[in-house]
Amino acid sequence: MSPEWSPGGWNTVAVVGAGTIGLGWAALFSAHGLKVRITDPRDDLASVVADSMPLLAESMGRETDELLAGIEIADNLADAVADADLVQENGPERLEFKQHLFADIARHAPPHAVLASSSSGIVATAIADHLPDEVARRLLIAHPFNPPQVVPLVEIVPGERTEERVTEAATAFYTALGKTPVRLRKEIPGFVANRLQSAVMREATHLVLEGVVRADELDTVMKSSLGGRYAAIGPFESFHLGGGPGGIRHMMRHLGAGMAERWKELGQPEPTQSDIALVVEQTEDAYGAGPDAYRTRARTRDRKQTAINSISQTEGD
Repeated sequence: MSPEWSPGGWNTVAVVGAGTIGLGWAALFSAHGLKVRITDPRDDLASVVADSMPLLAESMGRETDELLAGIEIADNLADAVADADLVQENGPERLEFKQHLFADIARHAPPHAVLASSSSGIVATAIADHLPDEVARRLLIAHPFNPPQVVPLVEIVPGERTEERVTEAATAFYTALGKTPVRLRKEIPGFVANRLQSAVMREATHLVLEGVVRADELDTVMKSSLGGRYAAIGPFESFHLGGGPGGIRHMMRHLGAGMAERWKELGQPEPTQSDIALVVEQTEDAYGAGPDAYRTRARTRDRKQTAINSISQTEGD
């Protein structure tokens, strides 16, 4: 493996796209001493970066000026990726857009740069479909869970042409940032975390639209049961422990058939505009809306998530 592929030697990262995910990545990269160049076609990029950093810095226990010192505003894509060791793309979730964007990135980035997409559902093979092998071998998915500077998970999903050494180097890079990379064994749209989230949101939406609970009451149920449990152990370990000494074998023997029957009863909501308005109204009534409410709730979320991370790191798996 050449020195260019050693994450310990990487010092410049390009962040393409300055939405919530891109800004969180930029803050995290800067917090770890990397030189960050961020680009976005929006005219107010400099002010957006400056305005977002206080809350992002607070979420990591860092100083705003410290993070801003490591972030450079790039006027265009070519300048942003010119000498990047890794490019973290955070553009719109549209296949054709990402295909064109990565073709443009490849024209300007160094030939050793790892090309990582934060895509929440589009697979690397599809993004790289029209790219030459030399580029496709360096392209993979590195999907964070929001907010990326706080939540540990990064789903690493190589494409059909991604080289193994690139996948390994990227995994080592995110690990060095304190993240928890999980490499998927095959490509699937939506990956793992978002597919699980979608399954929960489907039934949650069904229960709210059926009038079983309000949106905030459902959140209380989740936080007071499965949310706390799954922060400590995952679904399969939970089921295994739920079976006592007999473990998951006991649970499947006694509850497996009933569970399969309940799957058939799960909702298949197809929300109308009025349904969507109801869910939005209930959620905003419970948690507020607008910039001030967002900052308050995000600050609380990040503080709780950091506490969970700390306990998890102390106890290990």
